[in-house]
Amino acid sequence: MKKGFIALLTLVMLSSCQEQTKIGFVDNSKLINDYQKKKDIEAKFQVEIDAFNKKVDSIGQSFQAQAAEMQAADPKMVQKSSQEKYQALAQQYQRFQQQFQMEEQQIQSKSQAQIDTLIKDVRSFVKNYGEKNGYSYILGSNEAGSVMYGKESNDLTKEILEALNAEVKKN
Repeated sequence: MKKGFIALLTLVMLSSCQEQTKIGFVDNSKLINDYQKKKDIEAKFQVEIDAFNKKVDSIGQSFQAQAAEMQAADPKMVQKSSQEKYQALAQQYQRFQQQFQMEEQQIQSKSQAQIDTLIKDVRSFVKNYGEKNGYSYILGSNEAGSVMYGKESNDLTKEILEALNAEVKKN
């Protein structure tokens, strides 16, 4: 009986000495989308995209004006020189379209690279936050359902988002 009591007492003492598992979760989408640095990146690229679109529209209008001018000069495109000029104009417009596609892909690529870097930074921040605040786990919830349910008190999204945005203001 004494041995059983001692074993039970030892078990209780060991279990009380074990580290408490502290778990929290964040809403990945909200954390990333509401992060001020992401908003700044998007705003910067929106300015670049708007400038690009204006350039494309301007050049497109210029080509349309030239084509209309040729059409007015020779309405039925009867003259061989008119046909050649129109074909040359069409080829030039195709080259510009290809150039525009390449520029658009470069803008998208630069934007995606910055977003990817931002996501890595956020993951690193969450890891450091967890270590600093004694969390054993910080889970990420997303549309796929990696966290199907979590107590509101364990939702760290707002807390971590505020800390992330505070970092942006420091820099």
